[in-house]
Amino acid sequence: MTGIIIAAVVVSLTGLILGLFLGVMGKKFAVEVDQKEIDVRAELPGNNCGGCGYAGCDALAKAIAAGEAPVGACPVGGEPVAEKIAAIMGAEVGESTRMTAFVKCAGDCEKAKENYKYSGVEECTVMPFAPNGGSKACTYGCMGYGSCVKACPFDAIHVVNGIAVVDKEKCKACGKCVATCPRHLIELIPYESKYTVKCASKDKGKDVMPVCSTGCIGCMLCTKQCEFGAITVENNIAHIDYEKCTGCGKCAEKCPKKIIHMH
Repeated sequence: MTGIIIAAVVVSLTGLILGLFLGVMGKKFAVEVDQKEIDVRAELPGNNCGGCGYAGCDALAKAIAAGEAPVGACPVGGEPVAEKIAAIMGAEVGESTRMTAFVKCAGDCEKAKENYKYSGVEECTVMPFAPNGGSKACTYGCMGYGSCVKACPFDAIHVVNGIAVVDKEKCKACGKCVATCPRHLIELIPYESKYTVKCASKDKGKDVMPVCSTGCIGCMLCTKQCEFGAITVENNIAHIDYEKCTGCGKCAEKCPKKIIHMH
């Protein structure tokens, strides 16, 4: 009986000593936690999409708390989250422009010509290894295999009739689709943009027309209609300066290929 009591005492003392040791070591080597970082992280949506340019929400929270990233850096949270984080950081939100992804192609199954019937892995990222970069005659157009769809964490982009189409209401402008598209057809533009040019071909008009009935031919009629210098033609393709565009629609009315669309 005495042996059992002695063993129990030894075990208890050992546990007590270990507990005290761990407590002292825990305080001595404790990592200081920035309360602002914790509070900022609590306001971030937790999508970890990387649209802010950081590895995830934890990394962004740390950067904001350290003053290395603006309070409105999260594209998913937008202005509501920016305001909450600004209050935590004691900073001003500043002006922010809501952005959305946009696909620069209108060459769907009816409008774009195909050189051959493709049968293989349906993934845009493997098309550079296919003949002519894929079956589509236009080597600038959307291939329609949906690599961007798989990349989007918000179900904001889908392939419709052979081309990718963005749901601007669902889009959070995280930029994952932009980074994924091998033909660089997707860009981020202001949500409030009135008109867009749905083409990315840099070929001359005589080469565009045989491959796509709706491609930009670089005729420059749009530039002659714009009173504000908001649309220019460079490398045979029209470009809109969204800061200058007033949304009057005159360029769209005159475009012979109807490639300028209301957004």
